[in-house]
Amino acid sequence: MPELKGLDALCPQTHFLLSLALRLHYINAMQIYNQTTSPSVQIAEQRAVFMRSVYSWMTGGILLTAVTATYLASNPELMLTLIRTRYLFMGLMIAQVALVIGLSAAIQRISAATATILFLLYAALTGVTFSTLFMVYAQDTIAGVFFATASGFAGLSIIGYTTKKDLGPIGAFCSMALFGLIGWSLLSFFFPSILGGESQLVYSVIGVVVFAGLTAYDTQKIKNLYDASSGFGSQEIEKKAAIFGALTLYLDFINLFLMLLRLFGGERRR
Repeated sequence: MPELKGLDALCPQTHFLLSLALRLHYINAMQIYNQTTSPSVQIAEQRAVFMRSVYSWMTGGILLTAVTATYLASNPELMLTLIRTRYLFMGLMIAQVALVIGLSAAIQRISAATATILFLLYAALTGVTFSTLFMVYAQDTIAGVFFATASGFAGLSIIGYTTKKDLGPIGAFCSMALFGLIGWSLLSFFFPSILGGESQLVYSVIGVVVFAGLTAYDTQKIKNLYDASSGFGSQEIEKKAAIFGALTLYLDFINLFLMLLRLFGGERRR
């Protein structure tokens, strides 16, 4: 189907933009958390609890996306409606962008419960759009790349959490490279040949490297944020910080998965 080529191309570009938007909003959104300065003698133990919350919400979001995508992919009528109704698919993409930007921009004003609902809604909508990947790649391929992404993400996040080295320069470099990937992908709409053949391989490899670096960097950033704020000072703020951190790592995982799928997805369905 010719529609599939366009939908497959839109997925990574949308999530690239969301990851970039989240980084642009990050400093402003997190200012409220740095207002707390009271020290804690159990900061290491409390940080571990906080990070478990971040990973739990991130994992929950990924599972919700996977379940939603798998369910829709098993329903041929729903899939055909989604693929053939291009305005519906574009509307879902716009809704995803609005949710992430809205959540990051309003994180200081909304409650933890509202932030949680918005995050889960975004994860579910991502599952709806990701269901189209089952029309492009074989189910076994998607499953294999998913588990490979999970393994790689876990290793990279552990590195980011345990290393004593400042990953700030890596994060800055990868963030700049993300601008380049977005520009490259946008140009491909007007000049499709720049993402054909070996160029697509280079694009995918760069994407994997960028989001591998961002995964380690973001993990360290979230950990350091907790230490710098001495535990945020209230459960409400801590819950919102956990959701925001989960969204950040969720986007790293999703983008890493999409790049690995392009790289190792093999022969695509026609």
